[in-house]
Amino acid sequence: MRLAVLATGGKDSTLALHRVLKKSYDVEYLVCMVPLSEDSWMFHYPNICLIDLFAEAVGIPLVKAETAGIKEKEVGDLKRLIGTLDVEGIVSGAIASNYQKTRIERICKQLKLKCITPLWHENPQGMLSEILDLNFEAIITGVYAHGFSREWLGRKIDDAAVADLIELNKQYGVSLVGEGGEYETLVLDTLFFKRRIKVVEAEKIWKGESGYFLVTKAESESK
Repeated sequence: MRLAVLATGGKDSTLALHRVLKKSYDVEYLVCMVPLSEDSWMFHYPNICLIDLFAEAVGIPLVKAETAGIKEKEVGDLKRLIGTLDVEGIVSGAIASNYQKTRIERICKQLKLKCITPLWHENPQGMLSEILDLNFEAIITGVYAHGFSREWLGRKIDDAAVADLIELNKQYGVSLVGEGGEYETLVLDTLFFKRRIKVVEAEKIWKGESGYFLVTKAESESK
């Protein structure tokens, strides 16, 4: 089956990509919507400009388009982009967001495509363990929930970070995988990447009780 994978560079879409590659599906494209506003309801915002480097690291062609990020209108923007592709199915990294999943399913139904959600309703702690087992080099690029601090920005997701996420979940109800938008990530490398992303320059931007890790310079390098 010829597939396109909705990609952000974050851990969830990367894990979904890994799952379908492992099943030997033909992933023809990575698909990315680039929101012009950080208030997008559907799409990943922090460091989305690095999606070209991500696609180069993965070694799969990228198709992308900009969207104003206006609720519901951005769904139509995604449909128009997907409609240009010669594929049989769309893969997303949705875990528990019915808002995201139902809209992608609607697009697929309208375009007569199969909708594949490899991570849907999976155990969050199990997913984090899988990410560690697969040697994801993933960093936190944004935090937006009570309990997080500036020190989380740029932090690598490792055993210690997972332990701290579990504690935040117990204390504040933070989703272990950030499915409620509590945090965002960027995957720099993993086992199936052909190249890796190197962060050269970055800065932490903190506003009140939330912030993001802005990568101002990055490059693709051989492994």
